[in-house]
Amino acid sequence: MAAKKRQTRGSAGRESKEKKLSLNQKLLKAMAHPMRVQILDLMNEREWSPRELQIELDEGLSQVSYHVKVLRDFELIEGTKTEPRRGAVEHYYRAMERAFFPSGMARCIPKSAQRIIGNGILEKIDKDVGASLKSGKFYEREDWHASWTPLDLDGQGCQDAEELCDEFVKRYLALGGQTTQRRANGEGDGEHIWTTAAVLVFGSEHGKTEATPTKKKPKRQRKKRA
Repeated sequence: MAAKKRQTRGSAGRESKEKKLSLNQKLLKAMAHPMRVQILDLMNEREWSPRELQIELDEGLSQVSYHVKVLRDFELIEGTKTEPRRGAVEHYYRAMERAFFPSGMARCIPKSAQRIIGNGILEKIDKDVGASLKSGKFYEREDWHASWTPLDLDGQGCQDAEELCDEFVKRYLALGGQTTQRRANGEGDGEHIWTTAAVLVFGSEHGKTEATPTKKKPKRQRKKRA
């Protein structure tokens, strides 16, 4: 009995420590497993139940349920509703805050998780841009922006570029908060314009051949005839 009480106190202590962690610390601990990366990414978009996630990820229900519980314990997801299903109750969850990984923090995540996050982002960009171009939404307004800027940087320049991207994302997210505030104060223009900002800085293959000068073959000297 005493052992059980000690175990309960230990579990409560762990949960208390988890609650004291900052959002970034919670994300780092939660992202230590690739499946939790996938689950949180999906729950950023809409609410999911463990059963739906099991089908989507093609994984065992007990394994999915365990990782959902870990994300819930870290307060990264929250319950949204319950629905009766076949004599049981199905619980639905979604992300509490949109996950944003600053470059310095992303380096602390395992490589396998980094690839899942990066590939998921690239797939969403590709799908979003393709659908917007097909529907004509991309060029509907005059204030669209697209740029492609290859640049030869040194190591310090790459780090500065990463920080610049982080700053842009923070300011872009802040625009959403400012829009919400204007609407709450009745100061908005009444428009609801869904936008997407895709920011990429990556090691590029472009310019490799240009940067490496081709060596000219030495001209063969003709032998002088005697």
